[in-house]
Amino acid sequence: MMKGFHRWRGVALATALLAGNAHAAIVVDLSFVDLQSVEYQRFKGFVDDAVAGNPGYGFSAADAAYMYKLTAQAQYATLAVQTVEAQVAAAEAAIAGGDAPDIAGDQYLEVGPMIEDLALTYDWCAGHVTPAQRTRWGNYAEQAVWNVWHHDQAQWGGHPHAWPGWGVDDPANNYHYSFLRATMYWGLASNSTTWKDLLQNVRWPEQLAYTATIPGGGSEEGTAYGLSHGTLFMLYRVWHDSTGSDIGNANAHVTDSIAWWLHSTVPTRDRVAPIGDQARVSEPVIYDYHRHLVLEARRVSNDATAQANASWWLHTISDQDMESGFNYRHNLLPAGPAGTPPAQLVYHATGTGQLFARTGWDTGAMWLAFSAGPYVQSHAHQDQGAFTLFEGDWLAATENMWTHSGIQQGTDTNNVVRFDHDGATVPQREGTTSTMTVTPGAGGAVHAVADLTPAYDGDAAVGAWHRTIDFAARTLTVTDAFTLGAGTTATFQVNTPVQPVVNGLVATAGPLKIRVISPANATLSTLDWTTQSDENETFNSGWRLDVHGGTTGYMVELSTTDTIFANGFD
Repeated sequence: MMKGFHRWRGVALATALLAGNAHAAIVVDLSFVDLQSVEYQRFKGFVDDAVAGNPGYGFSAADAAYMYKLTAQAQYATLAVQTVEAQVAAAEAAIAGGDAPDIAGDQYLEVGPMIEDLALTYDWCAGHVTPAQRTRWGNYAEQAVWNVWHHDQAQWGGHPHAWPGWGVDDPANNYHYSFLRATMYWGLASNSTTWKDLLQNVRWPEQLAYTATIPGGGSEEGTAYGLSHGTLFMLYRVWHDSTGSDIGNANAHVTDSIAWWLHSTVPTRDRVAPIGDQARVSEPVIYDYHRHLVLEARRVSNDATAQANASWWLHTISDQDMESGFNYRHNLLPAGPAGTPPAQLVYHATGTGQLFARTGWDTGAMWLAFSAGPYVQSHAHQDQGAFTLFEGDWLAATENMWTHSGIQQGTDTNNVVRFDHDGATVPQREGTTSTMTVTPGAGGAVHAVADLTPAYDGDAAVGAWHRTIDFAARTLTVTDAFTLGAGTTATFQVNTPVQPVVNGLVATAGPLKIRVISPANATLSTLDWTTQSDENETFNSGWRLDVHGGTTGYMVELSTTDTIFANGFD
């Protein structure tokens, strides 16, 4: 936790802070907004509905403040002020009763958007905010931001309200970006040297030092919680517009993340790789948050090739218009001209440990994802060594996508070798890092060798596990070599959306054909995941093929039936 800040003492300090506000400014370059565009008209309509007394779900003061900034029409400023005043008045009532206000809920998760609302209105709609409101809003915002960075001393109205401080010092965590968001917007609006210096001298350097350690882009939290990088990239953009400091291009993470997200998108361009917890929707369908992230990355990155790749993706994904009104504002960012897809078909993001490969950028391509890298975040899964295969639809993927919760993290739901010791599954351990070497070939072919032994953190049940994958000509061959401790068994798992039909050493699950090459004495069985539902989880659908009998390794080939027939197999 950062030390050396003066503890917030109440109204007197807030008044002193705000007295220096003459040069405060949240600067956002809005020159890119086309007032004749469909995107602008859609956003305007969303805000106009709120002005008329019919706010849509998720409407915010920031939406009204943006419309006021774009048009200078008083009704938008009035609505923004009314919306923020309601937030502050409700907070004051809670504080007067000795409680913490809503902004402190869920460990301050929403502090970022709530303070953004206040700060934009406070700054952009200043002529419509009374002096008394400025003082009250300032006291509230200052206390909220102070509490974020001093979790063990947090207080409201003189009453202690300490909180655990989850994510405060973790620049990989989605909560952390909300904290940065609140600090940046309020620091700029109030012209606070304290908060601007905290960002410039401490928090931004920490953030950049962290993102520099994940070459290849993306997030260690996966493809759902990793969408919080859309917020992070937005902060980079606004900080640059407001201060001239281009932290977004201080390292390659933003530019690399464009490639990461494009390669993680399946060929049909409507879903992404199911990596990590999927708490919003269990199947990772492309939504507004994906579009927003890439729009922000394209705007921030100064790499022309990455920008062109982002434009291609933005013009071809399933979500073109933003599905939810509260995201219309983000779609004002330009997608650019038609663009071009990336030149490469294989992408290895060493920082997150993700490998993506595809046979082409056409919608009918076969696509592969493979994981071997850091397992260090709470929203990550025990999926080291797991593969996902897609052609037209999911062929082999984590069962987590077909659960109610979307947070089934164990090895039993992933396409790995499952190790069981004395009847209990041996878990992979958070805080470990597996490795892989990758050799790309022509046409999206790839050879990769992964050392997954570290994922078991020295557990005697698993002496070693190495997995080699070969992907070529729409066929994936997986070769495992492992050393088992006493009392340990190893089962090769493939999770499929439809029931596998077993015939000897071959199983067919829809268009997917799974052929066990070794061991020759292997036995195959199937599990209907819906039979595993209980009061803690609902498995909506999905099956798992288990291959038994390997004592030192497995070799299994996966391909589509059309590919197999074309290659002359039975």
